[in-house]
Amino acid sequence: MSGPLTSIKVVEFEGLGPAPFCAMMLSDMGADVVRIENPTKRVPLPGPTGPRAFLKRGRESIKLNLKEPNEVERVLELIAKADALIEGFRPGVMERLGLGPDRCLERNPRLAYGRMTGWGQNGPLANHAGHDINYIALSGALSTIGPKDGKPTIPLNLIGDFGGGGMLLAFGILCAVFEASKSGKGQVVDAAMLDGAALLTTMVRSFMEEGLWQEKRGTNLLDGGAHFYNTYECADGAHIALGSIEPTFYASLLEKLGICGDECSSQHPKDWLSMKERLTEIFKSRTRAQWEELLDGENICFAPVLSLNEAPCHPHNKARGTFIEVEGVTQPAPAPRFSKNIPSTPLPPGVYTSAEKVLRRWRHE
Repeated sequence: MSGPLTSIKVVEFEGLGPAPFCAMMLSDMGADVVRIENPTKRVPLPGPTGPRAFLKRGRESIKLNLKEPNEVERVLELIAKADALIEGFRPGVMERLGLGPDRCLERNPRLAYGRMTGWGQNGPLANHAGHDINYIALSGALSTIGPKDGKPTIPLNLIGDFGGGGMLLAFGILCAVFEASKSGKGQVVDAAMLDGAALLTTMVRSFMEEGLWQEKRGTNLLDGGAHFYNTYECADGAHIALGSIEPTFYASLLEKLGICGDECSSQHPKDWLSMKERLTEIFKSRTRAQWEELLDGENICFAPVLSLNEAPCHPHNKARGTFIEVEGVTQPAPAPRFSKNIPSTPLPPGVYTSAEKVLRRWRHE
């Protein structure tokens, strides 16, 4: 593997969603990540399997029964050689397995011990069950998403699990690894999806504190309230997206749509509803392809709303290699891009090895 993290070694304990996403991000960038799986699990973790289990790509897996003391010892041998550890269990589980932070840091004082939970390692809810939707609800993020006169809209599990979870943990682990390279001392990284989701609302909260954001959904600049930052249905049932916030882009939009006159040129909130109704009627008059032909390449901030199947076929995505194929299966490419340390194509998921082979490799590096 190649990439900017080729010197980093990581032990990952199998889990759901954000923890494997964090491990995937690190391995995408060249880190040598080894995944520990439980061979005795009666009910397999839900989700895709085989070559379509994208969150497991890029690293080898080892099957070890963590209820067996000798196999726990094998894990500790790996941890002694690692730079970081990733676990996504509820608080206390790793301690009961004999793999809590104290024991692991005793074996490896430089270790970045990454913990991924929903509510965090402490607080009244720390040991409660939850999922993405619960964490983003408590953070305030969910309340901002949805139509003006409807209930909050679920933004998949992108905000809690992945943006506020896996990415936050990856950032935290790399911060701890960097600090350990100077101090020689590791530490615990307590990454909570609740905290990450709250962090992602920073700009919206700054708008609110400045009096530029209302609590009511669908009435603000970025939540569907503005006609110039919105989606519209086309004649064929497909949709387009506009982001014409800046006056120059907005003026270009009105010009291309043939809208003239002072009464139509205002971006003031008092005009948003009437202009939204007008744009809704205009965009329904042509197909998405026709709007692409008219608006693509203009200074408008326009894009077609592509399906998951359509996105890899778009010329820009193809030119950048935004999507790649791993053993014939299309998936998002590693990101971001680097000018020097270019990451390799990830290994397919489902590559198994043994602790002995990994230890031999890590001892010689």
